Amino acid sequence: MWRPVLIAVAVVVTIVAVVFAFQRKLVYFPSPGPLPSAEEVLPDGRDVRLVTADGLLLDGWHFEVRDAPATVIVFPGNGGNRLGRVPLARALTDRGLSVLLFDYRGYGGNPGTPSEEGLTYDARAALDLIDGPVIYFGESLGAAVAVELATYRAPLGLVLRSPFTSLAAAGSHHYPWLPVKMLLRDKYPVAERVSAVDVPTVVVLGTADKIVPPSQSREVAVAARAKLVEVAGADHNDEVLLSGPQVVDAVLSVG
Repeated sequence: MWRPVLIAVAVVVTIVAVVFAFQRKLVYFPSPGPLPSAEEVLPDGRDVRLVTADGLLLDGWHFEVRDAPATVIVFPGNGGNRLGRVPLARALTDRGLSVLLFDYRGYGGNPGTPSEEGLTYDARAALDLIDGPVIYFGESLGAAVAVELATYRAPLGLVLRSPFTSLAAAGSHHYPWLPVKMLLRDKYPVAERVSAVDVPTVVVLGTADKIVPPSQSREVAVAARAKLVEVAGADHNDEVLLSGPQVVDAVLSVG
């Protein structure tokens, strides 16, 4: 009579063990390189090299605008590479802001393997590259990276697009049958960390987001004492949330 129970327990234990071992494969989805040079992507673009505290060399693109009041450092989400953020860079440079696009370790042909600690090093290496005022723009998981950096060094302003409250909360939304909080190595406690950041902040969300529940982004906005911009009907990766006017206006408003 115990055989079915033992089989069920064995199956659950096996699933949990596999998820624990390969969890970062479920979090990070890098697109590899090679990528074109910066000047092939946008006029006057410059290829740059970031040096992390743990010795990695990461590639990026710097698009400088003369007399720009600030440089926007773009912290990407968990998928793709910097090529997919070019429309945002183009829109921001057209409005007079300089932009730094870079890829985390393991993304865009960069060496290394992504992790919360590793992305923290990558973000600080990006910051070290820029002289003068900066604005942090973080999308989805990149919002978590931007918030952590803001606790280290405050920017001129902070824009968080589709942020989750924590990685555990986002994971539990998609895998409610797993003990996600117990299993996760990478935590990204966005709502907790952002409450300690005191800079002009805007949270942008899509009301039809199927990846990060809008309720979590609203909770982050409350914790950050931020202005909230809701884009009606927009899903997580819709173009309007990647480089649309509400996103661009949000960046300009904190600069």
